Amino acid sequence: MRISYWISIVVCKFTLTSEVLAQESTFWKYTDARELTLVGKAHFGDHYFHRIDTAAFPAIPQTVKRLLTHSAGLALSFSTNSTRLSVKWCTSDRKAGNNMTAIAHEGLDLYIKRDGRWQYAGVARPATNECNEFTLVQNMASGDKECLLYLPLYDETISLHIGVTEGATLAARPDPFRNRILIYGSSIVHGASASRPGLAYPARLSRETGHHFINLGVSGNAKMEATVAEMITALPMDALILDCVPNSSPQQITERTANLVKTIRSKHPKMPIIAVQSIVRESGNFDRAIAERVAAQNANFDKEIRLLQHSDPHLYLITADGLLGDDNEGTTDGTHPNDLGFDRMLQKLKPALQTILRKYAIE
Repeated sequence: MRISYWISIVVCKFTLTSEVLAQESTFWKYTDARELTLVGKAHFGDHYFHRIDTAAFPAIPQTVKRLLTHSAGLALSFSTNSTRLSVKWCTSDRKAGNNMTAIAHEGLDLYIKRDGRWQYAGVARPATNECNEFTLVQNMASGDKECLLYLPLYDETISLHIGVTEGATLAARPDPFRNRILIYGSSIVHGASASRPGLAYPARLSRETGHHFINLGVSGNAKMEATVAEMITALPMDALILDCVPNSSPQQITERTANLVKTIRSKHPKMPIIAVQSIVRESGNFDRAIAERVAAQNANFDKEIRLLQHSDPHLYLITADGLLGDDNEGTTDGTHPNDLGFDRMLQKLKPALQTILRKYAIE
């Protein structure tokens, strides 16, 4: 009696699960993301979801090449009249880091424009390290909606399909941003430790200003190598932000800053280059070695940039003062900003950047 009871339960559950899966498979109509408009790429090539076709730059360090396969800052622009949106996507088999959410690491983040403003609409939460399916949002009002879907920050996107309800439309929209401002930098630019992809500071700058702030964060490896300087020089851009101090030793900063700036300047003689000092790491509140290293990094960077400014009127410096606030609550792990820390960075960076860009009619 007891055995037959459990057999009937299992059969019932199997039947119900099969019915649900069958309903779900017919409910959605999926479109390959490659049919939509991809926003935020620094350089187009064979690998659709890579930020740069690194095969075009064989001399850059291998670790930098790997990091540039991450889809940080990439987003899809599309419109739909569907009342629900679903996604199926695959990433590499890398596991999320211990100072990030899984959503930021390899999930997706949806924004929809309402009343002229990009507003959060939903996330896709990964259940595995590779392929996942998730409903981003449901029960929306009917009518056409302008959407922006951010890709994973810290993983390589292998494939992505977007699902709408049967009978609904899904179409590519034009790129919603103008101009191209590249940000070369550390894990902070890359997006650690924002809680979701759309909250990395380059993404927020794009939505809040209407400019492309293109993410060239290479976590732990923004060390101003000569080969990387050559790569950056070759990219199309209207302005460049250098937020690379956190990864370079004080000695490297002294040795490499001038070459980085002069290499880029050789091909972009009047383009604004905006240098940003490192945030003051909160882990240095009591660890004197960390505090002394960051102070030396910033002092050396300040010295090098100011020397270059004597002969370069298009080179600017934004100091670290106030980037994270003064209450020591702006990071996840003493180094990487949390969402509060990124918000504080924007409060200083956005008006400073807008003032500089307006001088060059980058409106």
